[in-house]
Parts: sequence; C-alpha cells; structure tokens
Amino acid sequence: MAHLLTSGPVAAQHMIRMRLAIMRNSLRGDNAANLYAGVSGGLLLAFGTIAVAVLWPAYLPLTLAVWLSGWIFGPIFIGGGSEALRPEYFSMLPATPGRITTALLAGASAGPAPAVNLIALLSLPVYGWRFGPAGVLIGLAAALTTLITMVMVSRVIVALIGLFVRSRVTAAAVGIVTGTAIALCSNGWAPVAALGGTDTAAWSQILVRVLPSGWGVAAIEAPWPLALAVLAANAGVIALLLAAWAGLLARRVVSAARGGVPSRRGTPRPFPTTGGARIAAAKELRAWWRDLVRIQLLATAFSYAIVTPLLLLALDAWIMVPFTGLIAIVMAAASSANLYGADGTALWLTLMTPGAERADVRGRQLAWLLVVGPAAALLSLAGTRVSGQAWAWPWVLGLLPALLGGGAGLIVLLAVTSLVPGTDPHKRGGNPLSTGADETAETSLAWLVLVAVPATALPAAGVILLNPWAGIITGVLTGALSAWGLGRIAYRRLESHGIDLLNLMKHGPAPQADKPTTADLPIQHRIGVTMSYAIAWLPLFPQGLVPMVMKILGIEDRGWFLALHLPPVWQWPTIIFMIALGLLMYGYAILIPMRLSSPSPAATR
Repeated sequence: MAHLLTSGPVAAQHMIRMRLAIMRNSLRGDNAANLYAGVSGGLLLAFGTIAVAVLWPAYLPLTLAVWLSGWIFGPIFIGGGSEALRPEYFSMLPATPGRITTALLAGASAGPAPAVNLIALLSLPVYGWRFGPAGVLIGLAAALTTLITMVMVSRVIVALIGLFVRSRVTAAAVGIVTGTAIALCSNGWAPVAALGGTDTAAWSQILVRVLPSGWGVAAIEAPWPLALAVLAANAGVIALLLAAWAGLLARRVVSAARGGVPSRRGTPRPFPTTGGARIAAAKELRAWWRDLVRIQLLATAFSYAIVTPLLLLALDAWIMVPFTGLIAIVMAAASSANLYGADGTALWLTLMTPGAERADVRGRQLAWLLVVGPAAALLSLAGTRVSGQAWAWPWVLGLLPALLGGGAGLIVLLAVTSLVPGTDPHKRGGNPLSTGADETAETSLAWLVLVAVPATALPAAGVILLNPWAGIITGVLTGALSAWGLGRIAYRRLESHGIDLLNLMKHGPAPQADKPTTADLPIQHRIGVTMSYAIAWLPLFPQGLVPMVMKILGIEDRGWFLALHLPPVWQWPTIIFMIALGLLMYGYAILIPMRLSSPSPAATR
C-alpha cells in the first residue's frame, strides 16, 4: 500500500478505485434500491437546476445555494457524515498529510452525489451562453471549481465534527445546529415572507452571490479580467480548504490514537442502587449523560421544537407555541427508537442476568421519561401561558401525557422489534457522532416513530373534540396504558428473542434466500417504493391532516397549507385529495412489494 501514495495521480487513481469498489460491493438489498431512488431524485433536481438556468436565470444563484446547503447540512443531519475511506486507515503510510488528503479528496469526489451535483452545475455554462462563448468557457471552469469547493466544504465540516465534538457541550452544540437547520428547512419561509419588499430582494441577490455557490454566476456576469480573478480566488480557497482538511485529519488521527474520551464527572444519581428497574434507570441515565450521540440527538429534538414556533412568530402566528413541548416529545422519541442498537453488543450483560429483561425495559422507559418529560412539560405549560391561546389548554394537558406514554412505550417496542445494528460505542472511530448503523434503516425507523407516536394520542384528541376537559383524563389513561402495555410486549419479546437480537447486532441480518426485499423488485418499483416512503408524509400530514384540523377548529391562519389558500368551495376537496394521495402512496409502498414478491399460483402448485 505504501507505494500507492508515492505519486499524486497514482494515489488519487487508487483512492477512486477503492471508493468505487466499496460502493459496488455495498449495492445489495435495500441499499441498491435506495441508491437508485436517490440518484433518480437527484437527477430530477439536477435537470431542474438546468431548467432554472434556462427559464428563470435570476433564481439560479439561489438554486445553487440550496445545493451548497445540502453539502453543508447533510453531514450534520446524519451525525457527522458517512466516511467510506477513513483517514485512520492510512495513518501508518509513509506519506505527507497533504498527499494523503489530496488522495482522499479524489476518493470523496468519486460517487453518485458529486456526479449528480456536477450535472446540476452544468447550469453555469448554460447560464453563461447569454454572455457569449467566453461566458460558456467561464461557466465550465466555474462548474468544476464550484463542485470541488462544495465537496471540500463538506469534508472540512465532517473533519471539524469528528475532531472537536469530544465533549457534551460540543455534542449539544452540533445538535442545536442540526435542529435549527431542520427547522429552517421546513419553516424558514416565514421570516423571509415577513420581511418582504424590494430591499429584501436586493440584499438576498447579493447574499447568494457572496456564497461559494454563487461565485460562478458572479464570474460569468463580470468582465473577463475580473472573472479570471474570481476563478483564481476560488482556486486559492480550494487550496486553503485542502490545507485545513489535512491539518484537521492529522490532528484527528493523533487524537484518536491518544483516546480522547469525554469526562465522566458529574454523573447524575437520581435513584438508590437497589431494585432492578431503578438500577436499569440509573444506568440508562448515565448513558444519556455520557453518550455524545444521545446528547446530540436530544439537543436536535428540543432545538427543532423551540425554533419552529419562533420562526412562525415572524408572521405573528402563535398557534404552534403551545405545542412546543409536544413537538419535542415526538422528535425525542424519533431519535430514541434504536436504543438497543445504539448500545451495540452490551445487551449480552442483560441476557446473562436471569430475569433482567423486564427491569431493563422498564428502566429505559423510566429514564426516557425523566430526560424528556420535565423539559417537555415546562415548554408546553410556558408556551401555552405566554401565547395567550386559552383554547389550547385542554389540548396541551390532554395530549402531553398521551404522547409521553406513547413515546415511552413505542421506543422500547421498536428497539426490540426493528433493531438496526450499530457499532459498539468504544469502537466508533474518529467520528464520535457516528453510530455505524445503516443510515437509511435508522431514518425509516425515525419516520415510523413520527407517525406512530402521534397516533397513540388520537383517542385523547377525539375526546377533546367532544368534551375538552374529559380529554385530559383520557390522555392520562391512554398514556399510562401505552407505556405499560407496549413496555410489557417489549420485555416479553426481549425474553423470547434476546439471543436473536444479540446475534443481529454482532453479525448483522442473516441472509434469507426465500425472503424478498425491495432489491428484488423491478427497477421502476424500487424507485417508486423508495420515493413513496420519502414524500408520502407531505400530502398526508402537512397538506392534509393539519389543515383539516385547522378548519374543524376554525383557525384562520393559512400558513403554507395549500388548501387554505384556495377558495372555500375547493378547500375540503383539496384536503381530502391530499389525504387520499398520501394514503395511496403509503399503500403502494407497502402492498406492491408484498404483491410482486408473493409466489404465483403456478409456482405454488
């Protein structure tokens, strides 16, 4: 291996070959289907970007800024990014950090994401056609430099996260940034709409050209001497980013070798060390206090819940403020749905202790309620009081216990029925925020929780519509029943299938020749199923169920709900259509694989 890095081009060539080999060997099962769907969706967005350059050229800098935000926030969303070629693998090679970094950059640029982004950046020479042949040439050069800049920015962010997230404070800071970014992606339109006006449009056009994604547009629009200067400056920025990345990777390898571990001081001790469930709860609280992944996910949940209503206040819309704590509960449950998978193979300690399964499940439920419950209750009560929305009191007081109980029950149930294998915490490598689990599977599990936890509160919501204050009692009862009943199913499942779960975490899922997967479907159905799972929630929840509830309650705030912006005669048909569309997409995603994978009657005979 050492001779591979003696020459820059040779090193880059071998890094690219290794990266492609890793990607090719991982294209099995649902990974292949997810890749096909992701590439298909990315190509649609890429050709859409080129269409923007042709039809709406004024919006091209803003569109490219969206691509840049994907490279910036993508690694943060998935816990520090996925690194197929880790720098630790090459730390013993006799090569300078700069040469290793250049080769790693070549490997990072080999993959579907950079290729799709390059197609999108072909919008720059298309935009440059308006300025003649020189504009096309500058656009081609700008497309290449912009792509390298975006990749380098992403790699530097990953390196920063892997190096500096070594304490609870930095992990919480990453979580806050992640939650804020998600909130901005979903409701960032609110402050922009509140600002409005020509002045806003003017400074926004300047801002999107100042960003690295807009340098290519600025070079095309400038006279050719200034355009060459912009391209040269962009190349200089790439060199600086490359040097910064080399330094960060060198420090990361040294830090990993020294074993940088966060402090273990200040451990909370809320329970006496007697009693099975209380001991398990104390252990679990220590995990919530020490595990950087859990700290980051919890900070993400609460920051998203707080920032989302604050963004809507720019439009003087206080409707979401009372439900801040409820949003935090649902988000915290979604980030906690893989409790056993995040702990790695530590489950063997529970299985080796006779009768410990029940205590472990109940302790995890109790610890989660203590971590999430008080903060969520405080946010709910304070938000309702500050907002002045008197009608929201029954809803908050009724849904709060229902969601807490439903979340506490569902997270342990899914943890033992839909476990996603992860890396043991002490083997997470140079990136402490990466669990090593399948990101697609964890994301699907989180989406399932986002749907299932609110569903546990539907009985309480129905009673509140009939008798607001009776819904409070219903919420308490359904919450207690959900926590107790789902927890009981969970520990019974752990008692009967604990060994299977441990083997799953140690060795991954066993190959089953007779069990069909998404990868067994035709390519068009692979893409359709994956895309349906990804976007079916949009018409069903924010464009269907939410405006339906708003119309029932007589709430006038139209927000970004399409149906509420239409004439009254079309509002209910649009709501019904959106709900039906979402249900049909979920039905397609669930039933098509079952139908196409079932044996035919002839094969059965």
